[in-house]
Amino acid sequence: MSNKLKVAFICVHNSCRSQIAEALGKHFAGDIFESYSAGTETKPQINQDAVRLMKELYDIDMEKNQYPKLLDEIPPVDIVITMGCNVECPYLPCKHREDWGLDDPTGKSDEEFKKVISTIETKIKELKAKLKS
Repeated sequence: MSNKLKVAFICVHNSCRSQIAEALGKHFAGDIFESYSAGTETKPQINQDAVRLMKELYDIDMEKNQYPKLLDEIPPVDIVITMGCNVECPYLPCKHREDWGLDDPTGKSDEEFKKVISTIETKIKELKAKLKS
């Protein structure tokens, strides 16, 4: 049984930003918190541009251990991070909640994707530092 805090990265479709955040959370902060992602609707697969770029930038194969899931498929969590859905973000009970206000890069250039991925990496590292102290 882990004593680590559980962090859920939430977005409506759970196919792009929240999946990237789950992967980077495991990669950079797995020693401090457990990362999950989910949404209120799911797409059949993770965004393929996100999969390709995460493999290219971090050598992380998101499709190996991740898939789009609904909110009721993840355990109770301590912290909820919403991605910035520009619609009513899904609600999940938690002790702390924040919104990262990220634009959805779906259908945009690799450069736009890389900007969002870089922002997520920075925010994961900031969250890790905050939770560590």
